[in-house]
Amino acid sequence: MDSFVERARDLPILGTGISTEFGARHSGLDLLEFRRRYPNFAQFLEIGADLDRGIDDDARAWAAAGGSVTYHFLDLNLEESEDLDAHWIEDTAAAAREVGAAWLCGDAGLWHIGPRDRGHGILMPPILSQDSALEMAANVAALREASGFEVLPENPPAHVFVGPLHLLDYFARVIDGADSGMLLDVAHLAVYQRVQGNAPLTGLDGFPLERVLEIHVAGGTPFEWQGRPFVDDDHGTQVLEETWTILEHVLPLTSNLKALVFEGERNAIEEVVPIFERIDILRKKAGR
Repeated sequence: MDSFVERARDLPILGTGISTEFGARHSGLDLLEFRRRYPNFAQFLEIGADLDRGIDDDARAWAAAGGSVTYHFLDLNLEESEDLDAHWIEDTAAAAREVGAAWLCGDAGLWHIGPRDRGHGILMPPILSQDSALEMAANVAALREASGFEVLPENPPAHVFVGPLHLLDYFARVIDGADSGMLLDVAHLAVYQRVQGNAPLTGLDGFPLERVLEIHVAGGTPFEWQGRPFVDDDHGTQVLEETWTILEHVLPLTSNLKALVFEGERNAIEEVVPIFERIDILRKKAGR
């Protein structure tokens, strides 16, 4: 079995890309038009998909036109070994192969409670404990071996986190145990730091940023409920300043970075371009 360093070396450099989910064009971005007008910002497509809905026609058209893609699963509880069943792995790997995905990735938490059914969908973070990290690491390694794809766990969004570990300490244990890379969502991390009362860069000292193969940037809208501050991970165009602070810090340190995504699938082209331009400035500044 090749090590992470060997596997990472063989993965393609995808560059800067955009995300999509099933039916996103009906309320937002025309993917192929965006690629035609801004090819430097649309070097690949991250397809968010579940087996119930599958991959929509727009994402298939992108792949059919020769565009690079990654497959972001929306229906696996990566923290739960019992959820990693052979049927799901087989069908997900087949869908990813069909569109020529470079790797699999997904929020490492609980996508559903009970049966894998649309009515049971909810995204919750993992329990930030050593036992949970060990189980998730085993699941990442098992999915990689069974699917034939590199698997990148992503730190998920949440308003409340439970467990004794800092989020970054938790994921450092996951990727070490799985000998894997990671998808670092700097927007999700910014929300975590805010709700925990931390400075934006807390916990990054000593975190193995060389294992970050992909980065996500996304918008989030602050709001209050009963006097408590929250951030809605709405993939809009209001990017938190903490998100930019984290991105600028990590970009020069992610020596194996292969892909950078702005999750702006439900916005108009004109709305997302300024964000891509700011990302591009930081990327070039970091030599990426």
